Amino acid sequence: MRLGQLLDHTGLDVLDHLEREVAVPVIDGPQAQGDLIVLPAVELAYVKPWRESGWSQVPPEGVDLIRGGNGANPHTLVGDPGTCRFTWEVRDSLGLALALLENTAPVYLIHPEHGGTGIAPGRWVVRRQQERGRPRRGSGFTWGDGLSPNFVVD
Repeated sequence: MRLGQLLDHTGLDVLDHLEREVAVPVIDGPQAQGDLIVLPAVELAYVKPWRESGWSQVPPEGVDLIRGGNGANPHTLVGDPGTCRFTWEVRDSLGLALALLENTAPVYLIHPEHGGTGIAPGRWVVRRQQERGRPRRGSGFTWGDGLSPNFVVD
């Protein structure tokens, strides 16, 4: 699928500098889009849904996995009806997981600055990227080397 086709299909848009005739890759493995990272759930066995009944189907208009605000852009998950379910109700001892998703057909992440990327069928953990840096005042946690975890901000 080309980016322009995906945008026409979803009604979403990206910034003008992105080429709309480029093919959107469907990746069957770890991938990142700005401050969001998608990892195979099998690699993060400690990330679990709180309950099996907390899943929802991705709606036709998509769902913002990270909402735009304070100058940030949304990362919107879209897919054909009935092909993807997700849950926000996630147990993650690191506190980085935003959602779990299961898809039976390719689904896509769309971001105004980054364009689109496809996620192959499977079960995936969607999480914030993390970096190590100087401790933030009041964060209360540091690694053994005195550095603290910080979220990557897109």
